[in-house]
Amino acid sequence: MIRKNQAFLNRVNIILDMILVILSYMLASWLRLDFFDGQSENMAAISTKTILLAVAYSLMLFFILSMFGFYNTTRTRRLTWKVKTIILSVTISTLVATTFFFIFRLIDFSRGVILVFYLTTNFLLTAKYTFMRLVLRRFRGQGYNLKHVIVIGTGKLAQQYKSDIEAEPELGFHIIGFIGNQNLLQDKNAWLGSFTELNDKLSSADVNEVVIALDPEEYSRLWAIIPACEKNGVKYSVIPFYNDIIPTNPTIETIGHSKLINMRTNRLENLGWGILKRSFDFIASLLGLIILSPILVIIAICVKCSSPGPILFKQTRVGYNKTEFQILKFRSMRQNSEEETAWSTNEDPRRTKIGAFLRKTSLDELPQLINVLKSDMSLVGPRPELPHFVEQFKETIPYYMVKHQVKPGMTGWAQVNGYRGDTSIEKRVELDLWYIDHWSAGLDIQILFKTFFGGMTNKEK
Repeated sequence: MIRKNQAFLNRVNIILDMILVILSYMLASWLRLDFFDGQSENMAAISTKTILLAVAYSLMLFFILSMFGFYNTTRTRRLTWKVKTIILSVTISTLVATTFFFIFRLIDFSRGVILVFYLTTNFLLTAKYTFMRLVLRRFRGQGYNLKHVIVIGTGKLAQQYKSDIEAEPELGFHIIGFIGNQNLLQDKNAWLGSFTELNDKLSSADVNEVVIALDPEEYSRLWAIIPACEKNGVKYSVIPFYNDIIPTNPTIETIGHSKLINMRTNRLENLGWGILKRSFDFIASLLGLIILSPILVIIAICVKCSSPGPILFKQTRVGYNKTEFQILKFRSMRQNSEEETAWSTNEDPRRTKIGAFLRKTSLDELPQLINVLKSDMSLVGPRPELPHFVEQFKETIPYYMVKHQVKPGMTGWAQVNGYRGDTSIEKRVELDLWYIDHWSAGLDIQILFKTFFGGMTNKEK
């Protein structure tokens, strides 16, 4: 029943999106030409021709959204993913449509209408899916629109899945029960039967999906479980026994009959995204150096007058692909013999008076814009560490070296979440790995925004 309802609701959902797009154009024409300019006679105003073009545009937008998997029947997509996909798809379709209109001169369109249309389309679609998410959350919280799941397995992974589902009731999953070893279950009433009873349980019409969560020693049973799911036409998902080490976005490559799961890939390995990030870094760092040059000169003079020694402090750090580079900072300490092996701490006695202020406000790190310009660093990424500490941490902290698969940054996800300086290195690595797995251009902008508005000061005294 839920599959039939879902298919019907998907069709209704798509039709509503197309109607919203058409209404968005009509609204944009009215706002831009009638309400603001009073030019209702303009050819870009509402007409049969423009409505037909709006319908054609809505079909193109539907196609692009479908290419991104927007209408796939999954409940695990977050609202933020939907909003990002809407904005990206509307941007692409608007650029294509505008180019098409310009080349073939199908209509004398107003650039103002196109801009308002772009904004209203994003707003209406985002508002619709936000509203839908709120309504579905309320419905599912009351026990409606649930997807009924059988979990095959009763061990650690199965219990973890149960906890995760209970923590997010708005997803609308209901666990019917567990199949496997009854002795491993805390709630004996949730046990549906042993592995030998699997086929009978899956034949029930109440089962919408199966989640296979076997412990390593039970994996030989997969060759019986999967055919049973296929035989009964039940959709199934697998939580691998290496769940705790698999990244968020693994990729699968095929060589002949061998399927290779690439455990450590990130979006920045994509040439297009890499070029985008590097271009932004280059332009932003160059503009930053130009705009901040008066402040840089003043700081340089203060540092030179504070104590004997150079203005800039150069130190070897480990960066992208474990290559070493010279990081630049305004010197905040007196020259000492522990520069390459000692970690700066809160109330470090080696600091100068101006150095304490620079470190408190992170102004000592402004010369790293030169590192970004030279491509040693990025504006956003994991903070680079001294070779001395890298050798220590890679032996004691799991996955520490993964952070070197992207360029280090002047600021990062760990820093804007309060983990900078003399704080837990384990937590910093955890946040750095999250950043690598979830990187997006929007996330970088979010981190930079948080850095400028409160993330530059720290708790050093």
